[in-house]
Amino acid sequence: MTNETIQTLTIAGTDSGGGAGVMADIKTMQMRHVFSAAVIVAVTAQNTIGVQDFMPIPKKLIDEQFASVASDLKIRACKTGMLADVATVEAVVENLKKYDLGTLTVDPVMVAKGGARLLSEDAIKTVREQLLPLADILTPNLPEAEELTGMKIESKDQMIDAAKKLQDLGVKNVLIKGGHQTESKESSDFILLESGKSFWVSAPRIDTVRTHGTGDTLSSCITAEIAKGADVETAIRIGKKYVQATIANGIQVGHGHGPLNHWATFEGDGE
Repeated sequence: MTNETIQTLTIAGTDSGGGAGVMADIKTMQMRHVFSAAVIVAVTAQNTIGVQDFMPIPKKLIDEQFASVASDLKIRACKTGMLADVATVEAVVENLKKYDLGTLTVDPVMVAKGGARLLSEDAIKTVREQLLPLADILTPNLPEAEELTGMKIESKDQMIDAAKKLQDLGVKNVLIKGGHQTESKESSDFILLESGKSFWVSAPRIDTVRTHGTGDTLSSCITAEIAKGADVETAIRIGKKYVQATIANGIQVGHGHGPLNHWATFEGDGE
């Protein structure tokens, strides 16, 4: 019976405000009925108003966290979030190559909702060249996709072109989130699968500032569903529905960009 419970891993930074980062990841994975472990690579002083400060974790402790998890747990899928700087990205890449941690979802977190940069400018190149080729699934928003591809993305056709460019960098499956296209009445994400199949998933846009942690929550839900045995397309579709429910059924926390309601359920969910 040892290690039969489905286990996942989040590799990211903390959020002292509880709405994003490792905190959102673990809440999401718990709600999706998988057990989540964590490798903390940075600690932030953060709330719904913004990020006041953060500090990367030393490589030695990152390495030791990976070793501890890998020596005892059976991780079926993992995800990365905030990776802070070049040294942290390189440490994470080294450990992802060293250990079998299942399917990898990369959420290339670069800027917090309040505008604080969570990935240094020089680390973007390291993510592009070293981390992306390891990714089974990549989930950038539009600004992140622009940084990674070096192209401007202002239309659906450009989202499609960007997804192809990201696949050319070694990513198997790409999900580009369209939430930053605020002129649209719907939030439409474009997905390009390893098989060549592509499709859009859309949901009505909700007028609220309580969207802190949406990217973390989406990538965590996808990771959990993959760990449970779902294929990539199914995992993405469930992730979109879950995030929509967490926004639509909001909670009142903080004075700024409030967190999602991770307790939310949605119609048709089998869990």
